[in-house]
Amino acid sequence: PALDDVAALYDQRRRVRVLEEQLLRDLEFHGIVGKSPVMLEVFDFARKVARHYTNVLLVGPTGTGKELVARAIHQLSPVSLQRLAVCNCSAMVDTLLESQLFGHMRGAFTGVTETRPGLFEYADNGTVFLDEVGETSLAMQAKLLRVIQNREVQRVGSPEVRHVNVRLIAATNRDLRAEVLAGRFREDLFYRLSSIQIRIPTLSERLEDIPLLVQFFVK
Repeated sequence: PALDDVAALYDQRRRVRVLEEQLLRDLEFHGIVGKSPVMLEVFDFARKVARHYTNVLLVGPTGTGKELVARAIHQLSPVSLQRLAVCNCSAMVDTLLESQLFGHMRGAFTGVTETRPGLFEYADNGTVFLDEVGETSLAMQAKLLRVIQNREVQRVGSPEVRHVNVRLIAATNRDLRAEVLAGRFREDLFYRLSSIQIRIPTLSERLEDIPLLVQFFVK
């Protein structure tokens, strides 16, 4: 009887574990875990937005998972088989950021010994994710606006204009409307980026997701 009890308990725990793993799979949205109403709303909006080849602005504090949402939108989009290029705008000074995004010609500046395409050319027909776009300078913002409006880029050191067809997903932890009023962010770029805006909630707004997240990370 004791062995029967142990076997029954083991079987019960195994079934619970299988059910928990199934629940976790059901509540996982392209690498993002959540069952709270605010997150289900984000998932639903992301699904709807992904179908359309348009620019998207993701807003929320650092660490809320904006890049995960950007990747999910790309994976659900008509261009999911094309490339997704990721760039953190706050991690680079202007000259490096320009080179990273638009590419450069050999000899464009000191130490450059080869010609290289930028991320916009690399992800042509796909998606470019610009993290912390609010950190960019006004000069860089003008160049980003040109990509959105004219779908064209110029490598650093080259007079040649190259056409690109990319979907732009931008993310920020700043209030860009306030940045516009303060003169630190271009109003025309803000409106181009924010026609579709998704706000990513903080963990304090989705406390019911914490046990699920713990289970996900332990797994």
